Amino acid sequence: MIAIVDYGMGNLFSIYNALVRVDAAPEIVREPEGLAGADGIVVPGVGAFGRCMDRLSRFEGALLRAREEKTPIFGICIGLQVLFDESEESPGAEGMGWIRGKVVRLPDDVMIPQMGWNSLNIKRHVKMLEGISEGDMFYFVHSYHCVPEDKSVIAATTEHGVEVTAAVAMDNLFATQFHPEKSGAKGLKILENFVRCTKC
Repeated sequence: MIAIVDYGMGNLFSIYNALVRVDAAPEIVREPEGLAGADGIVVPGVGAFGRCMDRLSRFEGALLRAREEKTPIFGICIGLQVLFDESEESPGAEGMGWIRGKVVRLPDDVMIPQMGWNSLNIKRHVKMLEGISEGDMFYFVHSYHCVPEDKSVIAATTEHGVEVTAAVAMDNLFATQFHPEKSGAKGLKILENFVRCTKC
């Protein structure tokens, strides 16, 4: 079973339907105890960093246990940003701090939010990006981007006025700024890779 964390922030049914399409067994989980025993966990999200952390806080302990147990975890959009220490979007709000660094606003001289398709620059070959090629297009919707202190966690980037972290990979953790569930066949390929990793 792949648990989709329902903390009140995000279109859960898009990711649910996409996982069904790649022959997964997704389940929308509304309580932290529902994550116990999951083969994989997806943390989606849309909205402001601070509000997301307020809603997600009750799941933090269960997510940390899953991480320590090496359960594959996939963060999407704000589900990537909350892995960091803090965000300029919500001063004073603390992120989960799994990845050291911060989330900053896109530069003023580009369209904000970045909304639409953009190409991927692959920085590292990781399991989640198998079958994905340099220049493949994915769908982004965001106004802030992640700046990790340790650049080695970056798996892929895109360009939008600056180099934007598009995907990170670290141990059993993978997360994207783009929405694989809205990115056509290539997005489904990434979800298929994730499902395969949950069965390893």
